[in-house]
Amino acid sequence: MAKLKQWGKYILIAFIAFYLLTQPESAAGVIHSGLGGIMDGAESLSRFVNALGA
Repeated sequence: MAKLKQWGKYILIAFIAFYLLTQPESAAGVIHSGLGGIMDGAESLSRFVNALGA
């Protein structure tokens, strides 16, 4: 089972590298969208915590 997990990690890394090399614009869009979502979530959490203190 440990070998299967190890191979899975290698396959995932190879897929990500292939995706980045063959479609860099699309990969950048995915990263940009993901980071935008994280930033929106952090901002919402910040507003919530500030509202608790007010």
